[in-house]
Amino acid sequence: MDAIEAVLSRLSDAALRAAGYLGRLGRRRIFRAVLVTLFLLVLFCAGLVAGLVASYSRNLPDISRMTDYQPASATRIFARDGTLLASVYKENRVWVPIARIPHVVREAFVANEDHNFYYHHGVDFGGIIRAALADLTHQRIEQGASTITQQLARGLFLSDKVSISRKIQEALLAMEIERYYTKDEILERYLNLIYLGADAYGVDAASHTYFGKGVGGVTLGQAAMLAGLPAAPSDYSPFASISLARDRQKHVLQRMVESGYITQAQANAAYAAPLGLVRQRPAGLQGYAYPYFTTYALAQLNQIFGANVVKEAGLQVTTTMDPHLQQLAQDAVDWGIREGRAEGIGAQEGALVAIRPSTGEILAMVGGTHFSLDNQFNRAWQAHRQPGSSFKAYLYTAAIDEGIPASSTMDDTPVSYPMGDGTTWSPHDDDNSYMGTITLRTALTLSRNVVAVKLADRIGLDRVIAYAHRMGVTSPLEANLSLALGTSDVTVLDQATGYATLANEGVRETPTAFRTVRDSLGNIVLDDRSPQASEAVSAGTAYIVTSMLEDVIKRGTGYPNAVIGRPAAGKTGTTSSFRDAWFVGYTPDLVAAVWIGNDDYSRMNESYGGDIPARIWARFMKAALARVPPHDFNFPADEVVRAAACGGAPDVYLIGTQPTQSCSQALPAPPAAVQHAVPSATP
Repeated sequence: MDAIEAVLSRLSDAALRAAGYLGRLGRRRIFRAVLVTLFLLVLFCAGLVAGLVASYSRNLPDISRMTDYQPASATRIFARDGTLLASVYKENRVWVPIARIPHVVREAFVANEDHNFYYHHGVDFGGIIRAALADLTHQRIEQGASTITQQLARGLFLSDKVSISRKIQEALLAMEIERYYTKDEILERYLNLIYLGADAYGVDAASHTYFGKGVGGVTLGQAAMLAGLPAAPSDYSPFASISLARDRQKHVLQRMVESGYITQAQANAAYAAPLGLVRQRPAGLQGYAYPYFTTYALAQLNQIFGANVVKEAGLQVTTTMDPHLQQLAQDAVDWGIREGRAEGIGAQEGALVAIRPSTGEILAMVGGTHFSLDNQFNRAWQAHRQPGSSFKAYLYTAAIDEGIPASSTMDDTPVSYPMGDGTTWSPHDDDNSYMGTITLRTALTLSRNVVAVKLADRIGLDRVIAYAHRMGVTSPLEANLSLALGTSDVTVLDQATGYATLANEGVRETPTAFRTVRDSLGNIVLDDRSPQASEAVSAGTAYIVTSMLEDVIKRGTGYPNAVIGRPAAGKTGTTSSFRDAWFVGYTPDLVAAVWIGNDDYSRMNESYGGDIPARIWARFMKAALARVPPHDFNFPADEVVRAAACGGAPDVYLIGTQPTQSCSQALPAPPAAVQHAVPSATP
């Protein structure tokens, strides 16, 4: 029995040992099976991810396009002193190289949008995990999971549609961008492309929009406000909600402290500093500063470069306009129209153009009393009106340049000319009187119409038209005798240009609204600082005509309203129907042409050029030249001489035309080719 029990005991132990071995063997096999399963699962997931990556990678955009990518940029138009007049754009954006973006701006955006920007390789995996955990626990996070590089990838190559596939592409693109571009190159593109509210793209456009200056001049507090905008530009814009904008500014400043860019004391001081916000400009033309000049400059830009280039090429335009003079001109016109209404003149509109005669620069342009969306008509260059007797300056210039002295005499007596329909035309003055034999100087001083018509008949209408055009009139002119009285329409800009030729000693400068135009890279593509000059008449002729026009102000139709207390020359202009009234005048330093009238061509009430227009001109000129020392017109001693006619007063003559011992100073015989033209209508 004992032997049997011993055998059974040994068999039991063996069974137990076998069971234990089999158990251990099973556990190892199970463990190994689990490991194999996990390994295969990892391989499967890795393969799946690799397949997804490969699939999405095949459809990724070519990031090499980023190097050449230049979005449409706004054209900026500035006054001569740097005042921003207008931004013209498809998108309000001006590209600024990273070197011109202050460190404080870069640091504000990096601190707020992606504080690990300089350490990750396109994707911040730690940020993704933090964002995911915050989302699961419903906690508020201070910073999103998308890096600056991811935001750039999305903005350049992808849509804003939220989807897993877009997020994968965004991450892949970001890592690819980081492989080929430096951090500065990435940050430069980001800061120039990002939308920052109020129709502004990029930090420079936003800086101009909110603070009225380029990004290079922003303060720490202003930089923080800009950096707070990307999350919700429409909500956080200071134009939309100053309280929300200030909250975001404070948040960004704190992020900059936490990132080590600034101290807490600097953050506090920046938040307490004045923000320097500018008033939000209305959209479109109403947002232009000094719109009469600015819209003229824009029209010229479109003509030179084309409208698409102006809207998209990021031109930087420095104009000739002086804001101080522009405001003085607008004030003078507005004042004159108010005065006219109070006096019952009946003029509803006016215009003024001021030019620097030595360069042709348009310093001021006023095209009316009120620019609006409903009335953008610019009477300074778009309106063609009869100049009246202000046109006589060209007639007398042609006569003097042909060698006819100002002291020559002509009969102010009745005359009639045949009309084409069998009737006759008899020019006359508004007083219906005649002065008999008078000098050309007296005739121009007193603006005698009959003498002007007789003089035009003598020297020839073609010659008069040629002189008007070479002196600066661009409008077409009709070859009839009433032209001498200013019946062919011209513009206010025409008149300012023509008289500027006399002020500039006979040299015509092409009028220009521009000093320089640069492309988006800063290269000069147009430079009008070098005068575009051509000699229209001799300096001697210009001086003599100027001396005659000085008499207009001293003792003629411009006296006393056009007297400004310094040497000045000018001419009144009044149409016989009182539909237009002018004064055009100049000093050696400044030319201004003034017109008043009504857009519907209705009559005014005996409105003469020597009244309201002369007063507007004098008001403007006195203010504009207040800091310019008075000085006389240059006397060209090599071309003119002072002499006294027999029994007459001293006068100025072109050398060779001065009086001899004979007392006869009648007009020389007209050129043989001159034909007697007839007017097509009464003046």
